[in-house]
Amino acid sequence: MTADYQQFIMQIKKKTGIDLALYKEAQMKRRLESLRDKRGYSTFLSYYQALAADSSLFHEFLERMTINVSEFYRNKKRWEVLEEKILPRLLAENSKPKLWSAACSTGEEPYTLAMIMASFMPLSEVSILATDLDKEILKRAQVGFYTDRSLKEVPPGVLSRYFTKELMGYKVSDQVKRAVTFKQQNLLSDSFGTQYDLIICRNVMIYFTEEAKHELYQKFSQALRPGGVLFVGSTEQIFHADQYHFETEDTFFYKKKG
Repeated sequence: MTADYQQFIMQIKKKTGIDLALYKEAQMKRRLESLRDKRGYSTFLSYYQALAADSSLFHEFLERMTINVSEFYRNKKRWEVLEEKILPRLLAENSKPKLWSAACSTGEEPYTLAMIMASFMPLSEVSILATDLDKEILKRAQVGFYTDRSLKEVPPGVLSRYFTKELMGYKVSDQVKRAVTFKQQNLLSDSFGTQYDLIICRNVMIYFTEEAKHELYQKFSQALRPGGVLFVGSTEQIFHADQYHFETEDTFFYKKKG
């Protein structure tokens, strides 16, 4: 790690509480070098000084650093397993489940969960916590506006029921939005709640070091009630799941042992 980049990491951590050292260095450094060079800075020191003085540059940096590629019903077969197998069991054990979408990005994931939950109970009774590191991304999620690209897997009946077509895309309905509470959170440093029935954290763990993953899986396990489920992304199989008191309930679904 170069001294320039190391100093940048220290300054970002001091300013934001975000520890870039916990992310895979090659991926993160390459992404940030590309952004730095695009903005015309030759060193991370000069780039940091610009970030500290320009809020728009700083928000751009945060967006690039956090990964915001999402869509509704991403990897649709897994959502079908959630709806047909996982949720019926969870609801049989707790009729008002505690639900959390971690690293929720622009909101497609928690809104997908809300629309699925609507087939089991009135949306007015659904309560989902959705968290992400990036405040700007959370603002976009709260607005609930999406382009066609994000909606290609949405079933036609769901699209017509819960979305309004607008000139440039679609707006998710207010009843779905009311089911989701958005909150800023740093997964790596902030504390978690407890007694969750379902935690969804998909397609973000791949960006963390093995040490950071280990710490997060421990925190997720502690946050779940016995019998609760962690739903991960399609490239994020947990090896040696038993060390976190998990057992596989289905592919990419990990149940906390009682």
